[in-house]
Amino acid sequence: MNIPTLDTKRLILRESKESDTVHMLRYLSDPVVMKHMGLEPFQTIDDVKSELSWYRNIVNEGTGMRWGITLKEEGVIIGSCGFLDYESSHERASVGYELHQEYWRQGIAAEAMKAVIEYGFLNWKLHRIQALIEPENISSQKLVEKLGFHQEGLLREYERTCGKFDDLYMYSLLKREWKERRAD
Repeated sequence: MNIPTLDTKRLILRESKESDTVHMLRYLSDPVVMKHMGLEPFQTIDDVKSELSWYRNIVNEGTGMRWGITLKEEGVIIGSCGFLDYESSHERASVGYELHQEYWRQGIAAEAMKAVIEYGFLNWKLHRIQALIEPENISSQKLVEKLGFHQEGLLREYERTCGKFDDLYMYSLLKREWKERRAD
């Protein structure tokens, strides 16, 4: 499966390549960016290459797809956004993103997420898209709520990351809700 390029007003979402590793390391090594991702900050280019390998694996396995986020005028990867844990029999997938701090609070994550969500509902024929978000990550909660997601509940000590168990809020957006929002 190939990763299609998605085009928005300000962004190009595209496959991340080995030539992007230096730019990716800039945000993946930032402890503030990585704080709610369940990963330690990356230290080396090899860490980023492992991440790129994971991106390829989820595509090859049919369990996900991750796009690199670039600004049209710059073409440099400033974050990523995409699906994981795709369950074809249940027509659902989880969505997530991360973005270089320099680009926070500019609507870039929302713009990227809208494009990825649209791709999921229209091309993957998803019925449900979900997001798992740490309770302390208020910005991401506000973002998905702005996009129409509903908080379903708290998954207590749901995930073990970085040597500890994390609580996660489950958010979801159903295709019919997404269609209704688009019609407005």
